[in-house]
Amino acid sequence: MTEEFRDSGFTPGFNFDEYIRQSEPSKKEKGKAWATAIGLQQVDGLEPSAYLYETARRNIEGEISIDEANRLVNNYYETRSDLNGEERTEEADKVSARIARILSEKSFRFSPSYLIAIHKELFDGIYRFSGVLRDYDITKKEWVLRGDTVLYGAAFELRSALDYDFEQERRFSYKDLTPRETVSHIAFFVSRLWQIHPFAEGNTRTTAVFTVKYLRTLGFEVHNGPFEKNSYYFRNALVRANYTNLNKGIRETPVFLENFFDNLLFDRHHELKNRYLHIDYKKNPQSVEDLSVHYGNSHRFPQSKKNSANDSVNDSVNDSVKSTAGQQAILNRIKDNPFITQSELAQQTGLSVSTVIRHMKKLQAAGLLRRIGADKNGYWQAEESRR
Repeated sequence: MTEEFRDSGFTPGFNFDEYIRQSEPSKKEKGKAWATAIGLQQVDGLEPSAYLYETARRNIEGEISIDEANRLVNNYYETRSDLNGEERTEEADKVSARIARILSEKSFRFSPSYLIAIHKELFDGIYRFSGVLRDYDITKKEWVLRGDTVLYGAAFELRSALDYDFEQERRFSYKDLTPRETVSHIAFFVSRLWQIHPFAEGNTRTTAVFTVKYLRTLGFEVHNGPFEKNSYYFRNALVRANYTNLNKGIRETPVFLENFFDNLLFDRHHELKNRYLHIDYKKNPQSVEDLSVHYGNSHRFPQSKKNSANDSVNDSVNDSVKSTAGQQAILNRIKDNPFITQSELAQQTGLSVSTVIRHMKKLQAAGLLRRIGADKNGYWQAEESRR
């Protein structure tokens, strides 16, 4: 199986859109499920492997069933003894395959127990607490809040909070609502469900899978694009919908999440930019743009010895090189993943491949980027600035 994969010439970045736009209905639905499943790994800064993409393709083409796809992914990692720090890739692969399987199933139950069962299914063997409500309180430093945290549900009332929110939603009627009113209420329900944060990890992916399944029962054809391409925005929008700091003049803001669901359910085209969600965006848009580039797709707020995040961004590029957002984005993603390809860099930064190549040549010329090893099996090394 491994040799067959290696000889296939398949690489990450597989274009699911071709299946979704042009394929027969069964392939289209599978393509949407896999695109959503893989896109959701963005919320924790995870990137599935080329093996997972190839397995997805084989399932979409009908070569293997979704259960066989999950079995192959599990076997792939069970037979490997050389992970060498690839545990996060293993998580991305396994959870992606499991999400695709859950989304392909027609069964659903609107209940806290089903939400908990989804978490158990997604993270079994990955987290020791899969399918278990947390028994301690948590905080999480958020980039969009400049290191502050949302106030999550208290551990002692998690089950009662879930029961209450589900009961309130069960009683709600969507009859005669306008599309905008529908979007507003769905955003309200999902944001409150997420704010409870019943699990120690994996809450956003669990909430997203449950939400897609629930929306289908309401008769919506859920467009895969927002979850495929903007799942990190989805998480940040949930953060802003649940954060209030009156001392700083900040109130919970549902509009970002509403725009996401408007795109998801009604195929609108609101611009979903993470920098817009930062609490300082209106004050200093340029600094937030820089911060967004610096922190990339991880919601874990980085530790810095600098006096400010802006200093860290500005100091990371040599004075002899004109620091652009594109160059900095490339350096930061290489620091996260030295084995990243130029096509992957283009996909993750939103730049064209030719622009990525041009920026990388400039960074190499300035001594800020080195290629270690051969083109095929080597990796990139981002150098510290030399002042």
